[in-house]
Amino acid sequence: METIVQTPVSFTAGAVEEIKKLMLADGFDATQNLRVGVKGGGCSGLSYVLGFDHKQDGDEIFEFEGVPCIINSGHQLYLYGMEIDYQNNLNNRGFVFNNPNASKTCGCGTSFSA
Repeated sequence: METIVQTPVSFTAGAVEEIKKLMLADGFDATQNLRVGVKGGGCSGLSYVLGFDHKQDGDEIFEFEGVPCIINSGHQLYLYGMEIDYQNNLNNRGFVFNNPNASKTCGCGTSFSA
């Protein structure tokens, strides 16, 4: 597998910690990588994809703090420079996407338009 030189997205320490917890869970399929991407839909047109998946044609791989990640090369336009955080507090629990490419985001923070 080829690794792209520049990391297209970054993760905060909290996000890395949560992702590594998920990877250490019983029954985790260690042949999968963390997929970061987009798909059509959501209130603003595009929704974020964050989950575990196998590498497919058109995917590029990068590594962040020991976590192997995959991203479809066509999605980099929408995601380049994005920071993924994990929050676990009274008002918010889950992954948060801070995307400098989003021209508009929805109230839930999981969809955007570019």
